[in-house]
Amino acid sequence: MADDREYPARPIVGVGALILDGDRVLLVRRGREPLKGEWSIPGGAVEVGETLEAAIVREVREETGLVVEIAGVTAVLDRIREDRDGRARYHYVLIDFVCRPIGGQAACASDAEALAWVPVRDLSQYRVADATVRVILKAVEGLASAAWTPREVDRQTE
Repeated sequence: MADDREYPARPIVGVGALILDGDRVLLVRRGREPLKGEWSIPGGAVEVGETLEAAIVREVREETGLVVEIAGVTAVLDRIREDRDGRARYHYVLIDFVCRPIGGQAACASDAEALAWVPVRDLSQYRVADATVRVILKAVEGLASAAWTPREVDRQTE
């Protein structure tokens, strides 16, 4: 089965969830490329006709079994993995959202091999990309300095 994410014609829009519970963040160990075997935040590609917020709620539910409430965007970044010849093997534009769990049961599902609630101070014990650690720390700092303001999720497009 061909993977249309590999060597894409254009960048793929993806979403990531920084799911925070007190001083802990939820990490998943990826079960497929890119990042297979690495710890990261839950997320995935936005489907055609889907809002960013709806995509993050769906992806979190599919990967972790959790229902989340969204506070807002914490980062927008590129994730480009090149092959040996310098061609973009994977190219994502990622929008990361700060979320908190409001329902469901945390359980490993879909593309994840494992999941763990990790105290932020212990992130160095996991194989997490430096850019992801920076985004997690930014989210934690942002929440420490502001009140939680959940965003409404709807199907409207702009």
